[in-house]
Amino acid sequence: MSSEERVTVIRNGRIVTENNSVIEGGTIVWQNQRIVYIGEDGGERGLKIVNDTSAIMIDADGGWVLPGFIDVHVHGGAGYDFMEATTEAYDAITRFHARHGTTGMLATTVTAPRDALTSAIHTASVYRSNETRYAELLGVHLEGPFISPQWSGAQNPEYIVAPQLEWIEHWVSMYPALIRILTLAPELDGASALIAWLNDRGIIPACGHTDASYDCMNEAAKHGLRHAVHSFNAMRGMHHREPGTVGAILTDDRISAEIIADGHHVHPAGIRMLTALKRSDQVILITDAISAAGLEDGSYRSAGLDVIIKDSVSRTKEGGQLAGSMLTMIKAFQFMAREVGLKVEQVSRFASGNPALLLGLDQERGSLAKGKLADLLILSADLELQHVFVRGRPVH
Repeated sequence: MSSEERVTVIRNGRIVTENNSVIEGGTIVWQNQRIVYIGEDGGERGLKIVNDTSAIMIDADGGWVLPGFIDVHVHGGAGYDFMEATTEAYDAITRFHARHGTTGMLATTVTAPRDALTSAIHTASVYRSNETRYAELLGVHLEGPFISPQWSGAQNPEYIVAPQLEWIEHWVSMYPALIRILTLAPELDGASALIAWLNDRGIIPACGHTDASYDCMNEAAKHGLRHAVHSFNAMRGMHHREPGTVGAILTDDRISAEIIADGHHVHPAGIRMLTALKRSDQVILITDAISAAGLEDGSYRSAGLDVIIKDSVSRTKEGGQLAGSMLTMIKAFQFMAREVGLKVEQVSRFASGNPALLLGLDQERGSLAKGKLADLLILSADLELQHVFVRGRPVH
């Protein structure tokens, strides 16, 4: 019997369930990549399984058992960027983030020439077809190049262009079901038509790097805009007479909202405001990690720009703007629980359940339930990561 076919049992865990309740001292069991039991240790089915002498037994020691994290906005890590478009880079990135709790992710691009974007998309398509060894590549998030020059942030303004429907049509025809999110500035000419086109084909239109007014955002939502990247950052802020991009994101139930929880991009009070105003299924935790994530302070390149890492904060060399983050999902998760003060089961939904729901993958992953993939984590009682499993296989 292969290790994949063997039954694996985690006992004595605080299991966060599909409905965001917690089973104290619970048992979860999987075989052949899928969960076959979840419940209390003393349950009849649980007793039968845990007495199976061939089972692999793991004691959670009173720690947390959570669904694996899903990062829908991540550019790289461990010295590599998805834009490098090589198997070596993709292996390094998915391995690095898997070791920090991410079991599924979107390869996120930057504003770049069309040929460079095509190369990254092609590599993602090939990589996704391979057997999962680390974090699973769930698709591509195109961040740009259809963004506002006024809010380019750490995106290279040299490659910003107006929305090009022909580009997207070509990519979608060549690589069907690969592009999952496209970030653009809704105020640009041609953006409304592109938003509607994307929405009709199941691709998530997102706003970001934008100077959209409140009224523009409302109109964009009518055409199908339904997501906002790194909320509060690189977008028009809120004024009491012109609520702006941020005001629309906070108050429009049609739009889900990403958040970078590192203590630098958004103040904890801003995160509390977002989580208080948005529906519980609309807040999504991301890293926006760049290639330098996991590396020491120093000088690096990101998105074609020079960046300086100091005290684990990444900023552009020219202008000193925040340039992505040095985050991992476990660090973002810990910040939300420890510094923002949210419950573990609430943050778990933001880091796993909600991204799966956004991508339409919630029947397979994003929560712990019988029949779902065994993408799961064990954390200690004080939220330190202990074990990571992708489709039931341990990540070492």
